[in-house]
Amino acid sequence: MTRRSVLGLGAAAASGLLLPGCSRGRADEPAPSEAAVFSTGNLNGVYNKFGTALSALVSEVTGMELKPIVSDGSVDNLIKVAHRPVAQADLGFCTSDSALAAYEGTGDFSTGPLRFSALARVYDNYVHVVVPMASKAKSLDDLFPSKADPTRKMVVGVGPKDSGTEIVANLILNKAKADLIQKNPDLDPAKVDVIRKNLSLEQMAAAVQPRGTATKGSIDAFIWSGGVPTDPIAALQKSIGFRLLDIGAVAQDIALKEFGGFLVSAIPPSQYGLASSVPTLAVPNLLIAKANLSDSWAWWTVNTLFRRQNDLIPKHPEAGALDPRSAIATMPVPLHPAAERWYRQNHI
Repeated sequence: MTRRSVLGLGAAAASGLLLPGCSRGRADEPAPSEAAVFSTGNLNGVYNKFGTALSALVSEVTGMELKPIVSDGSVDNLIKVAHRPVAQADLGFCTSDSALAAYEGTGDFSTGPLRFSALARVYDNYVHVVVPMASKAKSLDDLFPSKADPTRKMVVGVGPKDSGTEIVANLILNKAKADLIQKNPDLDPAKVDVIRKNLSLEQMAAAVQPRGTATKGSIDAFIWSGGVPTDPIAALQKSIGFRLLDIGAVAQDIALKEFGGFLVSAIPPSQYGLASSVPTLAVPNLLIAKANLSDSWAWWTVNTLFRRQNDLIPKHPEAGALDPRSAIATMPVPLHPAAERWYRQNHI
């Protein structure tokens, strides 16, 4: 049964949906009575920019501060929001695959399931596999040792430790490694790998650039899962230039075999001044809330997300992807009761 069936009200009626622009909306919905914290993401990443902009608008319309804080991304946000006995954050962003693992107590959350709710599915992350324009790497295979160069050891940035980016980066690299060994059985499996390095987005964007008299940076490539465009990546086009590796085949396999909301998609060329679109893996993002978040914070956050969408778009283009009809697709993570009420009130 779909979330839409559960709500029992069908698709959104265009004439009934509250439109962006009004600062408060329903006068009978009480404002929050105390301040709250929004755990966003890496500094200058889309989570951080989007979350900071949304926090400012929610603070404006409620008259109560929603404070954005920097974090290491999905896994960090899930831990902060679901921390026991007292949550360290009231709201946060996370990827759907990380949310599923946390809710079911699998993978990085095998010590036990976390409990939290969802306010909305917001937009999709796109996996970027970034190499400098001067790199000889044309595919994922080129990052690994080969028959022609069995000692090659590429250094690949995989995002912060225990982040959503690291999870998806390891999925991609492990699948690419297995495929390469299958195609080349003479290769020694023990030696076929890359050197994986945990770095923040800002650190990876800096490390891929040469310093001083060096001809290349301290890493050969990096993987990032985020919205488009991601500013620190886009800025590389003005310095060393970069290419995004086509990971369509690996993405297809992961999307088919790994349950958790993965999609096969493509990064449009216009986002980074590329020659053509680049097939990749997409991961839906959720806006999550601590288990006991007040109804007032949940309702006003969702209300602001959609009624002030036009004010969010200039802060980051990903806000243009917001659609209340897809926002309810957060299963198996349950919608917060007040968020569900908002969707009902607006005929979603």
